[in-house]
Amino acid sequence: MASHTFPPDFLWGASTAAYQIEGAVDADGRGPCVWDTFTAAGRIQDGSSAAVACDHYHRWPEDIALMQRAGFNAYRFSIAWPRILPAGSGAVNGAGLDFYDRLVDGLLAAGIRPMACLYHWDLPQPLEDAGGWQSRAIAGSFAEYARIVAARLADRVKDWMMLNEPNVVATHGYGTGEHAPGHRLGEEGMLRALHHQNLAQGAALRALRAEHAGLTLGTVINLQPCRAEDDRPENVAAAARWDAVWNRVALDGVLRGRIPPLLAERMAAIVQPGDEEAIRFPIDLLGINYYSRMTMKHEEGHPFDVWWGDAHCDRWTAMAWPVQPDGLYDLLCEFRRDYGNPAVFIAENGAAYDDAVTSDGRVHDPERVAFLRDHLIAVARAAAEGCNVRGYLCWSLLDNFEWAFGLSKRFGIVRVDYDTLERIPKDSYRFLAEVIRTGRVEG
Repeated sequence: MASHTFPPDFLWGASTAAYQIEGAVDADGRGPCVWDTFTAAGRIQDGSSAAVACDHYHRWPEDIALMQRAGFNAYRFSIAWPRILPAGSGAVNGAGLDFYDRLVDGLLAAGIRPMACLYHWDLPQPLEDAGGWQSRAIAGSFAEYARIVAARLADRVKDWMMLNEPNVVATHGYGTGEHAPGHRLGEEGMLRALHHQNLAQGAALRALRAEHAGLTLGTVINLQPCRAEDDRPENVAAAARWDAVWNRVALDGVLRGRIPPLLAERMAAIVQPGDEEAIRFPIDLLGINYYSRMTMKHEEGHPFDVWWGDAHCDRWTAMAWPVQPDGLYDLLCEFRRDYGNPAVFIAENGAAYDDAVTSDGRVHDPERVAFLRDHLIAVARAAAEGCNVRGYLCWSLLDNFEWAFGLSKRFGIVRVDYDTLERIPKDSYRFLAEVIRTGRVEG
C-alpha cells in the first residue's frame, strides 16, 4: 500500500446541475426549458420527471450542511437559465436571482467556495424554438445572460465556468436525439451545435472579463482519451476522427482558437471569418469531467463512421461504462504535454451503482468507494509528476435526475429517498470525507 498525498490548498467537493437536483420547475417565475419539453414528450426511460427531483430548491440548507460535514471547501453548481430569464432573454426574473443569492451566501457562511456554472443543459425553450444551438444568434443571448447573473453574484462568486460538456449537448441533443432537445441532425447538427457553443462561450468570457475584475474564468469539458479497438488502420483513423469531434472542437476552440484539422473541411460552411479568434480566450481554470476512456472502431451507418469498440475492461458501472482510472492519469499527462500545463481541476468524476439502504439503515457502496479511491490515486500520481491539477470534485453530491434515465441511476455519495426526500450519506461520502480530512489516499 502506497500513500498518495494532496496539497493543503487542494479543492475538494462535489458538482451538481440545477435541473437534476432543484425541482420546483414551476416555482417563482421559472420558465420552461428543453428538458421539461423532452420529459413531457415521454422521452424519459423510467417515466419520471425532474418536477421535484431532490427538491434542492427548498432543501439547500440541508445540502450545504452535508457538504460542510464532509469537509468540502468547494462546490460547483449550475445556474438555471430559465429561472433567470424565463423567455431566454428580455425580462429578468428577480426571484430566480434571489434563490442563488441565498445559496451563495449559505455556501460562504459554511466556508465553501462557490463555483458557478452558467449552462448545464437547461436551455430555455423559447431560445430552442428560435433555433437553439443551431443558431449563431444564441451567442448574444448567452453573453447577456452571463452579464445579468454576474452583475448579481460576482461580488461573492469568484469562480465562473461558462459551459458544461458542450460535446454531450451537441452529440446527444442535436446529433442522435438521445437527450433534449431530441434532434437527430447527424454530423452537421453536432458540429454546428459545438461551434455555436464555442462562440457563445467566447462572447460570455469576454463580457465577464471586461465587466468584473478578479474573477477566475473557465469552462468545463468532458474529456475522454479516444483509443482504437485494435491497430487496424481503419479503427485507428476512426478513433482519431472521434477524438477530433468529442475532445478537440471544444478544447482547441477555447485554448487554441482553431478548428481541428481533421474537421476543417466538414466545418467550412459553419465557421465564418473571425470565428476562430472569437472562440479563443485565455481562461484561468479548466474543469475536466472524466468517466472513462472511449474505445472506438470504424463502423459505417453511424455519425463519422465511428462506433463503440471492445473496451477490454473487466469492471463496469451500472451505466455500463467501463471503469478505467488509468485513463484519467493518461488524460492529465497528455493534457500537460499537449497544452502547456494550464491549471485544471477535476469537475466531475463518479459512478452509478445500484446501491440500497440495508438493514442497518446505511448505504454500503464498496464499488463506488473503490471507484473514487482508484481515480483519486490517478489524480495524485499525475499531480506528483507535475500536472497542474488544482482540485477534485466528485459527481455527485446527491442521487438525482439522471437525464434520459430519469431517477433510475444513482450517482450520489448521498442517497436520496425520492418518496420522502430523506438524505442518507453513503459509505463513499464517509470515505471522501476521510480523504479530505487527512489529505491523503491509500492504495
